[in-house]
Amino acid sequence: MKAVIKTGGKQYYVEEGSTIFVEKLDVEPGKKVTFDEVLMLGTQVGNPTIKGVKVTGEVVKHGKGKKIKIFTYKPNTTSTRKKQGHRQPYTEVKINKIG
Repeated sequence: MKAVIKTGGKQYYVEEGSTIFVEKLDVEPGKKVTFDEVLMLGTQVGNPTIKGVKVTGEVVKHGKGKKIKIFTYKPNTTSTRKKQGHRQPYTEVKINKIG
């Protein structure tokens, strides 16, 4: 069974047994998490969501993604150069059941 879920402002295409990386959730590793916003289930498309369908998963771990380098610069001046870095936090979720 395959589905499209929405969490953290993004949509994810999932199936049972798959692992996804979502925006950080406030759930401890080893605990179960339920996604209520199911946009598509198999060939059935919601308007905007499918009522009564839930996707459950288990939180595997939390972490941070790779570092993104941000460099801001304006030509012909020496005072406007700025270098930053950012690591986006994520939660790894293993999908157990769709339905």
